Amino acid sequence: MASITTSNAATTTSSSPAANYKFALIALTSLFFMWGFITCLNDILVPHLKNVFQLNYTQSMLIQLCFFGAYFIASLPSGAIVRRIGYKWGIVLGLVVAAIGCALFVPAASYRVYGLFLGALFVLASGVTLLQVAANPYVTVLGPPDTAASRLTMTQAFNALGTTLAPMFGALLILSATTAAVAGATPEQLDAIKIAEAGAVKFPYMLLAAAFLVLAAVFAALKLPQVEGDEEIEPIVGGGSAWQFRHLVLGAVGIFVYVGAEVSIGSFLVNFMSQPEIAGFSEADAAHYVSYFWGGAMVGRFIGAVAMRYVDDGKALAFNAAAVIALLLVTVFTTGHVAMWSILAIGLFNSIMFPTIFSLGLYGLGRFTSQGSGILCLAIVGGAILPVIQGVLADTIGIHLAFLMPIICYTYIVFYGLKGHRPMAHQIARHA
Repeated sequence: MASITTSNAATTTSSSPAANYKFALIALTSLFFMWGFITCLNDILVPHLKNVFQLNYTQSMLIQLCFFGAYFIASLPSGAIVRRIGYKWGIVLGLVVAAIGCALFVPAASYRVYGLFLGALFVLASGVTLLQVAANPYVTVLGPPDTAASRLTMTQAFNALGTTLAPMFGALLILSATTAAVAGATPEQLDAIKIAEAGAVKFPYMLLAAAFLVLAAVFAALKLPQVEGDEEIEPIVGGGSAWQFRHLVLGAVGIFVYVGAEVSIGSFLVNFMSQPEIAGFSEADAAHYVSYFWGGAMVGRFIGAVAMRYVDDGKALAFNAAAVIALLLVTVFTTGHVAMWSILAIGLFNSIMFPTIFSLGLYGLGRFTSQGSGILCLAIVGGAILPVIQGVLADTIGIHLAFLMPIICYTYIVFYGLKGHRPMAHQIARHA
């Protein structure tokens, strides 16, 4: 078993490691909730800043590009930081950086410069990246390797809870103020309205900055179990890089296509349901139905956290990916409410994919675990790239047929679940 020490103690302890694990996992769920909340809050920030700065759609999508682009730039350095200072202090540092990013929204709103908003968002996303690089592998090693996917799925369920609540928070504190200000405004009041709209982000993001700082102080004070490494499954290949592990590299591709497909589908839900041949909803009405997509992901993760204790991780991943392919085919080749509900049901089957791919990719990396986590988080950049490709397809062949693109992504995930996740025999050795 991995050796366990208490983070703030000098001596190794073996007392109640299971209790230490449970407490640590409970503490970590708050982090998963927060970065799910922050990520989904971008869906409110995009239309808000589009209106404030009178942006076109391409310019407004720079918000998502900056956010997910931070994963690409910051993931590998984050892995190196976690290797140097450990999981616990990596989490604390990530929380502090995220708090700084949130605080930078205040000067950005005061000066009303779009570039400052993008810079603040990049700093915030860099902190979230460091959190993910530290917390995801920490969850996988806090207990037996065979139940790692189940543990990560459970904590990811609280991530989905954050994505479900964030739009309500944003609508209440950001968009509601905007709507009230614009209604009945005269042309002479427009400049003052724009100032008020830009300032609407100050209060919610300062609240978030305070929450991140409180969490940082809490995690700095907590005596969390420190996992030094996996001694049962230790890499025996020479060299010093996680890139040599085939199942990790294939897992990074899996994270790339999964996140890209999920963001692509989520980004087009409102426009898709607004189509006359689908549901003909107004954008406001369609937005309410998006909660079914994210709510399904949350429910699926709670179910998966239990079910995956008894089901092989790879087979569960392949089954869910195959189910999504079937739902996408129904979406593409039908219309009306059948197409609408089939696309919304995808959230339920998406639920276990990210944590399962992540845990399978890290399996057996031993001392390369933190670097491997950085590589997997780097692959989240798929959320910045693949939605653009689907946007091009939507402009050329139509939004309905554009959903053929995610099918390719989920086909790869089926392969990874059935075969690609298996470590090479000469790279992983089990020790008695």
